[in-house]
Amino acid sequence: MGVLDRFADIIKANVNDLLDRAEDPAKMVDQYLRDLTESLAEVKHETAGVMAEEARTARAVAENNKEIEKYAGLARRALQAGNEDDARTFLAKKQQLEAKGESLGTAAEAASTNAQRMRDLHDKLVSDIETLRGRREAIKAKVAVAKTQDKVNKVSSAGDGAAAAMSAFDRMEARADEMLDRSNAMSELNATPEDAAAALERKYAEAGSTAAVDEELEAMKREMGL
Repeated sequence: MGVLDRFADIIKANVNDLLDRAEDPAKMVDQYLRDLTESLAEVKHETAGVMAEEARTARAVAENNKEIEKYAGLARRALQAGNEDDARTFLAKKQQLEAKGESLGTAAEAASTNAQRMRDLHDKLVSDIETLRGRREAIKAKVAVAKTQDKVNKVSSAGDGAAAAMSAFDRMEARADEMLDRSNAMSELNATPEDAAAALERKYAEAGSTAAVDEELEAMKREMGL
């Protein structure tokens, strides 16, 4: 049926569009529920129309059956009155109505089937909306946890970066120590060896200076009577 296919396409289009645009599931589920609620209003309107068609065709069948019974009764009355030609006319009309009744019956069955399908679609849509409303909070809770987890992951990444920086600083410090040790070694290697004789000369010069100081100190003490 066209109307049923149309609503099925509308609902599928809504879902696919939301999935394509989905960035925040918490917001999308609210939008999806709003779209479904709007679709439900349309389904209610169309269902009412199909049910009205079901009632109209059923009424047409009932009225046609009454007409058939009426002309059958008239044919009997005409026969009772001895008027076969009149009875034949009434029976011809009755047969026309019976032929019409077949078409009406087919239309009524189709209308009844369509109405039942629309009622089923309406009921399922109502049930789905209620189910989704119940799941909405769970979806929002999952989204909140996911966002928190993203924050934790970012902080963890920062911690990993700090650890990497510390490791890099350790390597740089080790490199600096190596450079300093190498520089000290080069300075030591570049130093001029000390002359042994000159060292002894300084030793004895310092010893002589000390002796002179001692002599002057003794002289000063005698002078002061100490």
